[in-house]
Amino acid sequence: MIETLQWTTLAICAFVAAARIPSTLRGENRSLFGIFAMMTLAILLSIQGPYLVIDQALGGINIANLLLRFVTFGAIYFLGIRTSRGFDAQGAHRLITGRGGMLVLLAVSVVMIGVFFMMDTAGSSAGLKAVSDKDSRNFALVEFYGAAGRAYPAYVGLALVPAMVRAVKDRLPVLVRGAAALLALGGVAIALTLLFPAIPPSMAALEFIINYTAVLCYVIGLALIWAARVVNSRGVPRRKKSTET
Repeated sequence: MIETLQWTTLAICAFVAAARIPSTLRGENRSLFGIFAMMTLAILLSIQGPYLVIDQALGGINIANLLLRFVTFGAIYFLGIRTSRGFDAQGAHRLITGRGGMLVLLAVSVVMIGVFFMMDTAGSSAGLKAVSDKDSRNFALVEFYGAAGRAYPAYVGLALVPAMVRAVKDRLPVLVRGAAALLALGGVAIALTLLFPAIPPSMAALEFIINYTAVLCYVIGLALIWAARVVNSRGVPRRKKSTET
């Protein structure tokens, strides 16, 4: 089930990213393509098979996992900017791009890099399971590393939730309100990743479900906003034509 969820999420992300290529080549909303592309790469790096191939090419010391974390940071950062601007959520925009948001990003990045190089990272392993199984020290360090990697996406996700809830209640087009609902759900899901240490090993599959739910909500939510713009741009000429006649 987990592999099906992973590959399905990857296919959806890749499809949406590919669908944006024509508009990107015309110079339209290039940041949106960048977000979809980074999400696609992040999902690819989270799947065991592609991860092993990429990490072996990088030396076999799990640098691919560190790359995954920073690709995720980049995707969530630009998603936060794009969404907060699109919904005129100035408070969320300040939380993400202001001094506080930059300090959170810097602190999390420094801690994550520091902990990564304190671990014995030899031996490619998606999710660093082989690393954490080496001894109790590595197990603890992997837990700290994972917590740091989840902290920044959760910060951005939670910063966006209030604005998305307001948008759902507002008198906006149905597609836009649907997008806001999905983005809010994605923010809640990504915040729940902070509780992963409390999930027992017997329920480990729940972590995958929460992670990929967050990704799918964000990707589909942004795609709905794009669809709403397309519908609106097609509707404008029709309205003009009807007024002229």
